[in-house]
Amino acid sequence: MSKRSWVCALAALGALVASLTAPGLASAQTGWVTTSDSARLYYRIIGHGPDTIIAIHGGPGLDHESIYGDFKPLAEHHVVIFYDQRGGGKSSLPKDTTKLFAARQVQDLDDLRKHFHIEQATLVAHSYGPLLAGSYALAHPANVKRMVFFGPVPPYRGEFNRRYGASLNSRLDSAQQARSGAASRRMADTSLSEAEVRKACREYWSIGVRQRLAEPNRTSPLVKSDFCATDLAGIRYGRRIGNPVIMASYGNWDLRPKLKSLNVPMLIVHGEQESIPMDMVEEWATSMPHARLIKVPNAAHFTYLERPELVWPAVEKFLSGGG
Repeated sequence: MSKRSWVCALAALGALVASLTAPGLASAQTGWVTTSDSARLYYRIIGHGPDTIIAIHGGPGLDHESIYGDFKPLAEHHVVIFYDQRGGGKSSLPKDTTKLFAARQVQDLDDLRKHFHIEQATLVAHSYGPLLAGSYALAHPANVKRMVFFGPVPPYRGEFNRRYGASLNSRLDSAQQARSGAASRRMADTSLSEAEVRKACREYWSIGVRQRLAEPNRTSPLVKSDFCATDLAGIRYGRRIGNPVIMASYGNWDLRPKLKSLNVPMLIVHGEQESIPMDMVEEWATSMPHARLIKVPNAAHFTYLERPELVWPAVEKFLSGGG
């Protein structure tokens, strides 16, 4: 083999090795990030592209599996880092619940960003996730490139809990409410086997997802994410401890005054049949100087599944800097 052939062969081998270790690897990479207070955050990376997205799941107390299967279109053009927030999934489940508070969740997100050497991250968040993302952007505005919010909780508490709960409950009849309650109790029953608990979890979320769709009968195969795939300990802790403690730590939140000076481009995508009140969500757009709201017809909490032909092209245009 000539010297030139050897050089070409070595170059090809180097390119292959680089492709197998690059952040944009098509098959998922998984691991843990150790935070500044020695907790562990579980992560999964997929996709390829010139920029990096951090995907922020809802809950709180859920895990990245709740969005992983349905956010995969993002991986066609971007590197996407999913992670389990502290207090759910495979991440740390602390005995000291003060370590779950909102300020700590914000710091965890920054620790994740630093671990992957991301100078400016694009944040794509769903449901509760935008409250965390918005809080992070206010604390670290220079570290955020863009944000996309799907079905966000409002930037202020107001009457959100009452209005959201009433709307959500109105979508279930008495039999569905009874089945949902029974499944929730079985999830907390420590005498049941893992298989029985996962079955109860899937029954609970089969009802929970249906009531969050504009057309409930489209549940399967519409939703590809699995709310019950993670470690059983994370499911139980997140539901029993993580959710109430983290949410309570935000208190009577109101981000609106500070959002007025946040110069981060943001796209809000909200379904017109969503239980989270549209007029409250509009406050994200009216409070920020560079925010735009898309109201999606015939969609509720999962706009990216219910109207993908409208949502994903708009999101990709925004992420590419097209407004």
